[in-house]
Amino acid sequence: MEKLKGKRIAILVEDLFEDLELWYPAIRMREEGAEVILVGPEKKVYKGKYGVPAEADITSAQAKPEDFDAVIIPGGYSPDRMRRDPKLVDFVREVGRRGKVVAAICHGPWMLISAGLIKGKKVTSFFAIKDDVVNAGAEFVDAEVVVDGNIITSRTPKDLPAFCKAIIESLASDSGGSPYK
Repeated sequence: MEKLKGKRIAILVEDLFEDLELWYPAIRMREEGAEVILVGPEKKVYKGKYGVPAEADITSAQAKPEDFDAVIIPGGYSPDRMRRDPKLVDFVREVGRRGKVVAAICHGPWMLISAGLIKGKKVTSFFAIKDDVVNAGAEFVDAEVVVDGNIITSRTPKDLPAFCKAIIESLASDSGGSPYK
């Protein structure tokens, strides 16, 4: 059964993304019937930390929050590059403000910080950015997946099964909210 048939999910891409944190969710969401669109600052091929390529389908200037049900932000070093693109930050901010799913793993919460989406939320991340998360006003929780409203976060590639399950369940629920609240 395709739980996400009819859903459109943006996955952000920039150079030095964590290869598994981009491709594992992309494949899982597609397996569940979602249309996955890679969004980058430019329409070009980006390289992951381990050299796996990913081509942006559209640019951040073309991405419209109303066209998507969720955005997924992979980690690696790419979130530091992503947040330098004001259009990409605005896109994430507006998706979050609309109450749609915003999911980030590893260093991905850097984009949530730049978008102003985590103040007062429970969030996890790669341990090295815990101070950034806390200084942005979030409560850091060391768990494989943390769901607080429409914000879903995880720590590292080993958490990908729980991360993807939470995204799928949140998008598949009738209420549009998370069953993990």
